[in-house]
Amino acid sequence: MIADVAARLRKNIQKVIVGKDEMINLTLAVVLCEGHMLLEDVPGIGKTTLARALAASLGCTFRRIQFTPDLLPTDVTGLNWFNQRVQEFEFRPGPVMSQVVLADEINRATPRTQSALLEAMQERQVTIDGVTHALPRPFLVMATQNPVELEGTFPLPEAQIDRFLMRIAIGYPDEQEENAILERFRLSDPLPDLQPVTTAEEIRQLQQERKQVRVAEAVREYIVRVARATRNHPEIELGLSPRGTLSLYIAAQAWAGIHDREFVLPDDVKSLAPSVMTHRLIISPQAQLRGRRLEELVADIVEAVPVPVEG
Repeated sequence: MIADVAARLRKNIQKVIVGKDEMINLTLAVVLCEGHMLLEDVPGIGKTTLARALAASLGCTFRRIQFTPDLLPTDVTGLNWFNQRVQEFEFRPGPVMSQVVLADEINRATPRTQSALLEAMQERQVTIDGVTHALPRPFLVMATQNPVELEGTFPLPEAQIDRFLMRIAIGYPDEQEENAILERFRLSDPLPDLQPVTTAEEIRQLQQERKQVRVAEAVREYIVRVARATRNHPEIELGLSPRGTLSLYIAAQAWAGIHDREFVLPDDVKSLAPSVMTHRLIISPQAQLRGRRLEELVADIVEAVPVPVEG
């Protein structure tokens, strides 16, 4: 069932996003894991379009928050305001009280405002004046940031960036895809006409079904060995956290389900390692001076750790 719904969603999203099968599959895996994703790429690639197409395809409520230095935490979470007509305080929900939230250019807001998302992302709730308000389910935060322009930005602290299940780069389209983009958007934008192909209730059912995907003991031990290898690597200053290990585990379950399997393969772990691990690691200064990149280090680790074989 997971594969059938994923195929419908992928086909629907590709009415707007040209190509990018793997990137869309990664996005769907984040949805199945009840996680959050960080889209890090240059402007104009389609980050906002992807978020809007996903929300429209899921049939979920969608809100976009443009993060700026003057944005306040209450602009994200909401606030209690005094209604003079009834002489009472009333809760006015913020944009985070939606099922799909696009935090655009999240690194442009101050750390105080960035931290307003922490409780929402981790606990699926917000607390205003001591009163806790539950967020709707499913709940997905898609945050974007521009890795090129760093002036006037506030880098995300490790505690917050670790809460993103995956960091995904959309990347430039190839020549054929770029030609298809021009043709598709020649007359009109197809996004406003996009219709949902599933429901929030069905997504919640699939999120429970994802938990039933089997992970053999050997594959589970392989995931742990990969995680521990990052902590002992001489070129990595900060290795993968236990939350990162769990993220790799559940992402592999979702990846197997999307590919119509009831069990996880080591190749699933290899495919997901760059998206799940790189933003959680800190490279050593010496490795940086040598021009090493985290993607290369993760690839080296995954290749070096022995892969379990079927007995």
